[in-house]
Amino acid sequence: MLKSMVTFIVAMLFSAASFASALTQVADQNVVPGQNGQDTPAVKKTSGTTKKSKPKKKSDKVAVVAYKPSIGDLQGLQYTRDPLDLQSNVALVIDQENSQVLFEKNAGVSLPIASITKLMTSLVVLEANQDMDEMLEVTNADIDTEKGSSSRLKIGSRLKRSDMLHIALMSSENRAASSLGRNYPGGLQACVAAMNAKAAALGMNDTHYIDSTGLSSQNVASAQDLARLVSAAYSQPLIRQYSTDTKYAVHPGGRMLEYFSSNRLTSSSDWEIGLQKTGYISEAGRCLVMQAMIEGRAVVMVFLDSKGKYSRFADAGRIRKWLGTFKPQLTKVAVQ
Repeated sequence: MLKSMVTFIVAMLFSAASFASALTQVADQNVVPGQNGQDTPAVKKTSGTTKKSKPKKKSDKVAVVAYKPSIGDLQGLQYTRDPLDLQSNVALVIDQENSQVLFEKNAGVSLPIASITKLMTSLVVLEANQDMDEMLEVTNADIDTEKGSSSRLKIGSRLKRSDMLHIALMSSENRAASSLGRNYPGGLQACVAAMNAKAAALGMNDTHYIDSTGLSSQNVASAQDLARLVSAAYSQPLIRQYSTDTKYAVHPGGRMLEYFSSNRLTSSSDWEIGLQKTGYISEAGRCLVMQAMIEGRAVVMVFLDSKGKYSRFADAGRIRKWLGTFKPQLTKVAVQ
């Protein structure tokens, strides 16, 4: 009887170990992309340590991070198919000269736009004719309490308004955009009111702003609205210059800080970009707006809720190739 019980216990232990090993293999095969800008599988591996006198086989511990869907995903936009197989849930391409739609995909849906918001912030700041040489200071009010994001500008940093505008547009520096909003005539509340008033004046009927940075998912717009914003912002030389610079150094006090463009296409000789802005929060996905010359034609491109760190840029490349190959002449390619 005792021998039978020992045999039974050993068999049970062996089965439990085999089941645990199988679970680990399944977890390895089903890791999904992480959140907050992580575009590679969020796998954390740690090797177990052993005593020298008694070596053991190394094992991997796998952490599976759940994927957080964007607002567009929750609306089912990812199931919309298009002839170019774009990775963005929303896309719009227009001829800038006559506003003719060349390509369209879910362009009328209002979604979070993340740091694309900074384009409107910059536009109203410039239209307020504020002194670009005035020194602005980063304060505790500029700390991101919405997403808890970090910033290279420390509390107490001082920069000219033009420098704040520059790094907000080129590198999407959140504290710079927050400082611009706070130092607008009448303060942040007046700045946001001016942003919404400007949106209404431009016919951006699906747009609403609540801050100057875009960190809140309540900053929303449709691709159709953003195409109007890009065309309006293009009339400002400083927005064109600052948004398309590839790098810029500032001196906020202490050591110099060198910033780089958040758009990898600005440093490519294959592109002639007149204006651009990127954006990302988890609710919005990866976003991109651009004005560019393609085959001698000025076009405005809008990509919202793209998946993967570089997919919005790849989508822009697909559109450029399509325009160069088929040269659509005032024809509309709509995707329902």
